[in-house]
Amino acid sequence: MGAVPAAETFSPWTVVNLVFHHLVDQGLHPVLGEGGDPAVPATALLRTLGIDPGRNDETVTSATVQDELAAIRTRMLGEPPA
Repeated sequence: MGAVPAAETFSPWTVVNLVFHHLVDQGLHPVLGEGGDPAVPATALLRTLGIDPGRNDETVTSATVQDELAAIRTRMLGEPPA
C-alpha cells in the first residue's frame, strides 16, 4: 500500500482575504465584522471542499492579519494606520 497523503490545510483568514479583495475588485463594498466572524463560514467552506482549516498563526489576533486589516481600512475608508 502507498503512503497516506498528509491532510491539506489552509487558513480560513486567507479565504476571507481572497473573497474580500475579489468583491472589492468587482466594485462591491464588503464590510468585515458587522455580520459576525467571517472565519466561521470560511472554515465551513474549506471543510466542504475537503480541506482542513489550519495555520493558526493567521488568527484574527495575529500581527499579520491585523496589519492586513489596517491596510484594507486605509484603502477603503481612508483611515490612517494606527
